[in-house]
Amino acid sequence: MDHPEPGTVVVTASGDGTYTQQVATATHTLLVDEPVAVGGADAGPNPYELLLASLGSCTAITLRMYADRKGIPLTRATVRLRHDRIHAEDCARCETERGLLSRITREIELEGDLDDEQRARLMLIADKCPVHRTLSSEISIETRETGR
Repeated sequence: MDHPEPGTVVVTASGDGTYTQQVATATHTLLVDEPVAVGGADAGPNPYELLLASLGSCTAITLRMYADRKGIPLTRATVRLRHDRIHAEDCARCETERGLLSRITREIELEGDLDDEQRARLMLIADKCPVHRTLSSEISIETRETGR
């Protein structure tokens, strides 16, 4: 498979399973699939796992960059994420009032000789990672058919 230009991701059926997809970036390839329980071959993470991985890795990288820049003795940040759907009326901070909405729960474990002020600052910085900002803002997805 040819790799696309930087900043572009190409997803194509791999031909190996019902739902197995090959994802290509400018420098990497990986497989995405659905679990066996829903008819996939479990050849890779599912799309929601990739979404969570994007947020978690961006969070950890942002924390590392900030700690390095500010001389904060963060030795490791471990980010655990979970996606589920909740009823809108159960969400006090959400604009949506009816139906179901997605909820991502993010837990961050900070390791290192950190004081309370450093920990509090790092937790504020976690919300500033670019993927968090993207997921928290309005997103416009434009879809069009090509190749015809």
